[in-house]
Amino acid sequence: MKDGASSDTSRSHETGPTSRDSPEGLASSPRPGPAKPSADTPKRKVIDGGFLLLCALTLGAGLAVGVTKGWDRVLLLSGDGLGFVAVLLPKILCGIFVASALPVLLPREKVAGWIGPDSGALGLVYAALAGAIIPGGPMMTFPLAAGMLAAGADLAAALTCITAWSLYGLNRTLIWELSFLPADLVFLRVLICLPLPILLGLAVRRLR
Repeated sequence: MKDGASSDTSRSHETGPTSRDSPEGLASSPRPGPAKPSADTPKRKVIDGGFLLLCALTLGAGLAVGVTKGWDRVLLLSGDGLGFVAVLLPKILCGIFVASALPVLLPREKVAGWIGPDSGALGLVYAALAGAIIPGGPMMTFPLAAGMLAAGADLAAALTCITAWSLYGLNRTLIWELSFLPADLVFLRVLICLPLPILLGLAVRRLR
């Protein structure tokens, strides 16, 4: 027994303390860093099929205007287009920022419970109400719909929101339609369109 104990002691003296037990080993051991995004996360592409299609349409329109109306008209339209972009750009940036902040501010579990795939018809009603009260134009609505998807909503709820905004958004209905059209005509149009976004959402969920 003494021989076995002495041999074990000699082995421990020969090997010495392990790097795991030494302060140097603890200092050099790798520490877990921040979680990296999953490789399955889709990356946004700057140049995709939609961008190429728009570029082709823009070049075609420019060539058509230049050949038929003169190239000076192309320069005039280009200046008007850049001015319009300068007017819209602040609104687009604000809409994109709000849409990017939604997944950070809203708990994903609650959003999924409200307007997620298992929220039922009531979730589509919530999405339709959200679409009806969203202020602003498409530069605000579409980024918000994208933010809803990122925060936990399903595709049916996002489409319901966009459709409700396009059919009976309060901003357009109260300010524009009631200012130029008879009130009974506006109310009849809204009444007829009222269930359409929800029916669209139900159809999307059925197909998926």
